[in-house]
Amino acid sequence: MKKYWIVSFLIFQSVSFNILQAQLTPVPFFNKNGTEAIQTTAMNALADTIAVVNHRADDIVWSRKVYRIIDMRDKQNYQLYFPVVANEQSRSLFRLILDAALNDSLRAYDKVPREISPLYNNVIERDSLPGLFVSCERDTVNNRINKTNLIERDPITQQWVISNFAYKDYVKNQIKFLVLEDIFFDKHTSRLYNKIIAIAPIYTLNETNVTLGTSIDTWSYFQSSVLCWFLFDELRPFLARQFVIPNGNDTQRLTFDEYFAQRLYSSYLLGESNMTNRMIIQSYVDPVKIKREQQKIETELLNFEQDLWEY
Repeated sequence: MKKYWIVSFLIFQSVSFNILQAQLTPVPFFNKNGTEAIQTTAMNALADTIAVVNHRADDIVWSRKVYRIIDMRDKQNYQLYFPVVANEQSRSLFRLILDAALNDSLRAYDKVPREISPLYNNVIERDSLPGLFVSCERDTVNNRINKTNLIERDPITQQWVISNFAYKDYVKNQIKFLVLEDIFFDKHTSRLYNKIIAIAPIYTLNETNVTLGTSIDTWSYFQSSVLCWFLFDELRPFLARQFVIPNGNDTQRLTFDEYFAQRLYSSYLLGESNMTNRMIIQSYVDPVKIKREQQKIETELLNFEQDLWEY
């Protein structure tokens, strides 16, 4: 018994010494330049623990798909848009997606022809991405369309890279994202869930829109502006490795994944699944009527959740 007591005492002393050493070792908070040092180790560890809820198909008794627009010009969405030029600490949402698609395993998906919904069985090859991210401008003097490629091939490594020359001008007009959400009720947990299925960058200055000019209708203009789709579940590991730029608190450590999970962004409704398969802007032109229809759908979704319960 005395032997076990001695062993336990030695183990306790060893643990206490290690704790004391950890307390005495200073943790650098400010770097040599006097700014806060970002600890990337904790961020990488967080990226390995993404919470995913798997729902049984038999438990889903009601669902409804909605399309929403995230506008970067809204002040609430500034953390998704800035910094315009990526630095060592921060990247915008668009730059994060583009880097993951070019340099990592993130896959891009095509959209259904003559629609905006994602085509899940048609993966866009990486060599085809440079043809999607192109900025176009009409040259009225020579009557032609000038194109600037955002993605170019490095002459030395022969790898696809983002052009530093074209990037800053490109992102000035990349100010919207289209989000496909699935709202569904799980009878097992008796909860209404809101899950992002896919996200798509919207860019209006493409060859189709610039060539047709004012002769193109509103829906066709928007439809051609949807470049491609990215599945949100495949994007989440990359979102969890990147912090959003702090807003009013430089010590804030909030990843893009947490930002979307807490729904800190603002958005407005484009449309929802219906029998006619038409979005709001296909049915209405008057801004007042569009706003009224958006409020109607939002009210229907809210009332459905409230009507599930009796008091």
